[in-house]
Amino acid sequence: MTHATARAIRIAREDRTPQDDARSVAACIRKRLIDAGQRFNANDNIAAFIHPGELDALRDEVEERMQDVLDTLVIDTANDHNTVDTAHRVARMFVDEVFRGRYEHAPRVTSFPNVAGIDELIIVGPITVRSACSHHLCPIMGRIWLGVVPDADSDLIGLSKYARLCDWVMSRPQIQEEAVAMIADEFERRIRPVGLAILMEATHFCIHWRGVRDGEASMTSSAMRGTFRHDAGLRREFLHLAKGAAGRQVHAVGQES
Repeated sequence: MTHATARAIRIAREDRTPQDDARSVAACIRKRLIDAGQRFNANDNIAAFIHPGELDALRDEVEERMQDVLDTLVIDTANDHNTVDTAHRVARMFVDEVFRGRYEHAPRVTSFPNVAGIDELIIVGPITVRSACSHHLCPIMGRIWLGVVPDADSDLIGLSKYARLCDWVMSRPQIQEEAVAMIADEFERRIRPVGLAILMEATHFCIHWRGVRDGEASMTSSAMRGTFRHDAGLRREFLHLAKGAAGRQVHAVGQES
């Protein structure tokens, strides 16, 4: 964004009226959601209510509002070469990257019938995930392990699809406890296992970067469905194997260094 463009955006924003805000694409999308009785919390996917071409307009609106924030923080973006493009960059980051799980449909996942009748524990992970906490929009960096016990009626999916679905759910403002439950719901619906376990371990920059500024704290949460809820031995096997794999990974990194 050039200085002239930044100035033009600022002038247009100053001339904005309440009627203009009512006609904004964000207002149109919000009205569709409300009319349909659809929730649109920070970690909800609203892709079904966004019409073709509206995402570009929404990105532009986010840029305008982000420029408002920078102006209110008394940052001279018109003359500061470091921040002249910040509103534009942040808008692209929010809509196209870190929060894209709100605005994009779920990734296509091809499933296969369980022809071989596999009924033993399958563990996938660690899958690296990134998100932002809904409270402060600070980064969340974590790893997820999934345990799946299929039966003859379950579907099987490719290994990369586990990572794609986890990333889609996490690419929204999240609360870790809710994120784990949402991931479990997604996989239960798609593969219909008799048992499903999700384990997530993450660090939260809302505690590292601000507040108490504790650089060591992390959070571990889990969701246990089906046989994992009732079979303590199966839970122990999953947790032992998942954390064992994590320990071997840390040990290998230590040897390399």
